[in-house]
Amino acid sequence: MTGASRDALGFVRVTEVGPRDGLQNETRIVSTAAKVAFIDLLSAAHFPEIEVSSFVSPKWVPQLGDASDVFARIQRRPGTIYSALVPNERGMDSALAARVDKVAIFAAASEGFSAANTGGTIQEVLARFVRVVASAHAARLPVRAYVSCVVRCPYDGPVAPTAVRHVVEQLLALGADEIDLGETLGVAEPADIERLYAEVARVLRPERTTLHLHNTNGRALDNARAALALGVRSFDSSAGGIGGCPYAPGARGNVDTAALLAMLASAGYETGVDGGAVERAISSITQVLRADAS
Repeated sequence: MTGASRDALGFVRVTEVGPRDGLQNETRIVSTAAKVAFIDLLSAAHFPEIEVSSFVSPKWVPQLGDASDVFARIQRRPGTIYSALVPNERGMDSALAARVDKVAIFAAASEGFSAANTGGTIQEVLARFVRVVASAHAARLPVRAYVSCVVRCPYDGPVAPTAVRHVVEQLLALGADEIDLGETLGVAEPADIERLYAEVARVLRPERTTLHLHNTNGRALDNARAALALGVRSFDSSAGGIGGCPYAPGARGNVDTAALLAMLASAGYETGVDGGAVERAISSITQVLRADAS
């Protein structure tokens, strides 16, 4: 359904992250043309936001080394935000040149994941983003801040909700416009989500956060329902459930967009996203990935 009323209680914002978080974990590199076709099909679904790519060095994420070309070739739909992950000032320069609508930065709630994913401590990573956030705001671009491993870390084990809150506080002080809580391993239970938000709510209301769920243990939709009950009204998802994280061994794909949309619709929420168009996008990228694997 498109043109949905954005009632504060009935509307849920769904950000499609498949082109970035989905494709970054593929073992083979998807062609630029296939990525553009995928994103254009997603645009036809009227997502409020599509995370297109990442301006991380191709040395570390070769699957997304064509970010600038992808941004140059996609057909931008009015009303959709086209965002990208930015790791540092160099990436920010490239993002500005590509005319992104929004930038995303990323920190972790655990030191082990911070070292593996970004090559620095949590504090070192946050310091890197001071100028990135300033540059984004100078260009009048909003900043999304991811916090990875909000429940468990593949290197450090369980993550205390207080550790998550501490990172959230610092990102807000840095100037982040949106906080995106990443359940990176996909192992959370609804009780974990409840404990997480009980702590984060001390500094940020649930309805002001986005929840990024992976589905390794098959509980992503249960966790989304728990978050909805707590007031969360913004979620990330990936068409076809593709994705994962190259720095989180064993973590499988994000919650599938079609499954999330179906759950939200059955619960009576509006998203404004065209489910039929999503299915066409899923079919397109699935065919590409199957062909690459053969």
